[in-house]
Amino acid sequence: MTVLAILIPIALIMGAAGLAAFFWAMRNGQYEDLDGAAHRILIDEVEDGPG
Repeated sequence: MTVLAILIPIALIMGAAGLAAFFWAMRNGQYEDLDGAAHRILIDEVEDGPG
């Protein structure tokens, strides 16, 4: 029973931390361009360099 008294608050804290990280990512625009990275890998870019 003592183990539950320790594990339940730890689980709640970890859940709150995950939820806070999710809202932080939403606020900073991490989910705005979901297809951009998938398309950028297919585009060949020619870099201007010596040669």
